[in-house]
Amino acid sequence: MKDLTNKKILLIVCGGIAAYKSLELIRLFKKDNAEIKTILTKNAKEFVTPLSIASLSQGKVYDDLFSVENESEMDHIALSRWADVIIVAPATANTISKLSQGSSKDLASTVIIASNKQVFLAPAMNVRMWEHQSTKNNLKTLKSYGYKFIGPVVGDMACGEFGEGKMSDPLEIFNEIRNFLFYRIKNKKVKALVTAGPTNEYIDPVRFITNKSSGKQGYEIAKSLFKRGFDTTLISGPTNLNIDEDINLIKVETAEEMFKATQKNLPADIAIFSAAVADFKIDKKNKNKIKKQENLTINLEKNIDILNYVSNHNSMRPKLVIGFAAETNDLDKNAISKLVSKNCDWIIANDISKEDSGFDSNYNEVVIHYKNPKNKKEKLSFKKKSEISEEIVDRIVAQIN
Repeated sequence: MKDLTNKKILLIVCGGIAAYKSLELIRLFKKDNAEIKTILTKNAKEFVTPLSIASLSQGKVYDDLFSVENESEMDHIALSRWADVIIVAPATANTISKLSQGSSKDLASTVIIASNKQVFLAPAMNVRMWEHQSTKNNLKTLKSYGYKFIGPVVGDMACGEFGEGKMSDPLEIFNEIRNFLFYRIKNKKVKALVTAGPTNEYIDPVRFITNKSSGKQGYEIAKSLFKRGFDTTLISGPTNLNIDEDINLIKVETAEEMFKATQKNLPADIAIFSAAVADFKIDKKNKNKIKKQENLTINLEKNIDILNYVSNHNSMRPKLVIGFAAETNDLDKNAISKLVSKNCDWIIANDISKEDSGFDSNYNEVVIHYKNPKNKKEKLSFKKKSEISEEIVDRIVAQIN
């Protein structure tokens, strides 16, 4: 794996209790051979010292917009041009508010305003501050400017409360930046289509047949694609999951609705079919609720095979078509059979009989079978579904770049 040699990171540390995590973040970047410079806000000095920052970064700590020594070199301009990427961690509610208003009253905000580089913010604040409408408005404004956010996460806070607002782990921030620098797509107009979740096929107004699926893996793949710069559309069956508002989310319930939504969103460059689409539907849905009886016969008919339809489309077949195979036995055999019969480029297979992965679990273990080169397969070992998604998207980006 490539390290961050010759990559230039500008880290801005703001004044919050999570500022101590910036020390670990600096260590991770230095360990990976990145060049790193730091800006410490006035309030950040109440939580971490310039000496600690300088010792770890092995460089000068910048902190004063009106320093005669610094501004003789026009540091707010030089720093904004020097960096490959700018990270604000922690990004406090105060900093987020100032940036949304275009404030440039200190070195940190001035550098950001003067820069044309990608800015990442890792928010850290009390849950009530994070949920406040003014914060939501500020986030919306910054997203419209092109700023990207890492976190926050849900957890215990220093104030004793619990909820969303805790700064993401330094390793997660580090990995996000690595992915941005190495594994983003070169053409940001690449369109990706993802399906996720189950479909419900109604027997009557209150009963339906379905396939078991949480949708978690598909949602994580959509998130990973979006973070890498893909124009991402997620077509989702019924789930309880949330997705970034910048991802085009289309909610459906039945296989027919998912098929029609897929048709409307073609052509696409990449299509990933992780949804557990019901193979059958009721041939004639009852308009009224069926009353309890001793025996009930239900006639089923096949649903359209969405994966097969898209993979064999003459004019609108995506350049890369990826299917999923959830199996209980003969994993490789069944995956290869599906790869061939559906004319996919990849099949990602997982063993759903394992209790510690798949379905409602946050963990997974998959095997990717490739059409080309023939008979090639690759195992992605047991880890969080979010991490599995990152590895899948790494391979997608490598193939299309």
